[in-house]
Amino acid sequence: MAKSNIVVRATSLKDFRFWLLAIAAGLIAIHLVLTYRTDNANLLVSSMVFWFVVSYLIWVKRYTLNLKVSLISTLLGGVLLGVVLLKSTAITGGNFLRLYPFLSGVGVALLASGFRGMRQYWQELTLLFFLGVPEVLFPLFVDISELTARFSTTLLRFTGFDVARQGVFIHLPTGSVEVYSACSGLQTILQVLGFALLCMILVPMRSHWLQKLALFFAAALIGFVVNSVRVALMAHLVAAQQPEAFQYWHVGQGSLVFSMVAVMSFIGLYWWFAQSTLSAICNPLK
Repeated sequence: MAKSNIVVRATSLKDFRFWLLAIAAGLIAIHLVLTYRTDNANLLVSSMVFWFVVSYLIWVKRYTLNLKVSLISTLLGGVLLGVVLLKSTAITGGNFLRLYPFLSGVGVALLASGFRGMRQYWQELTLLFFLGVPEVLFPLFVDISELTARFSTTLLRFTGFDVARQGVFIHLPTGSVEVYSACSGLQTILQVLGFALLCMILVPMRSHWLQKLALFFAAALIGFVVNSVRVALMAHLVAAQQPEAFQYWHVGQGSLVFSMVAVMSFIGLYWWFAQSTLSAICNPLK
């Protein structure tokens, strides 16, 4: 009889894991499909990478997860996922797609392990948070448009252009551009910061917290500089009266190119720093 009970419990646990896997896979698929339909290439690429890493992290520790739930946590997780799915049927903007991963992650974590088990998923939930939530919250309080306009104007002046700036407007003799909040580079900065966190979780380093803070600062600086170069290029294209090229680098695939350059630049920096740190540990000074 006891053996039979053990078999039943084991089977129930396997069924529970199967349903959790099915729910999580469905949520990921819905998010990627909806993101693809909105034609947001930056968010789509980031989502694919972050979802893959989160899935990998969960898979690695799948046998050590504590799957104990309570009625309240199950109800709350179910309601949260219900709201996410209901909202998915009528998307009116991009903000929901940025909140979707974190809300879904919290809902699945509540279903899987309850309130007490949430700590098991701190890495995964942190990654899902940085995937999109800061891009919704930061623009409400931070606007670096004028700073970007200043730096882009300086870049154009140093490269020999006759350029002037008035607030967020960059003026050239044959045209002007406005650096509004969506083009300020804040999104690129936050994207690179998210990948910085991803690198630190996937490839942790034995370094001082000040060094890690410096890497985050470098990530933000790379995102800002790369986007400022993009703004300077668009100002030049407006002045050169090339509207098709301007649209390509503004909202077309060109914007994705600059985001990829920023991300890959930081990944290269992080890889170099990781190798330097490892060499210093393996070959200490005598």
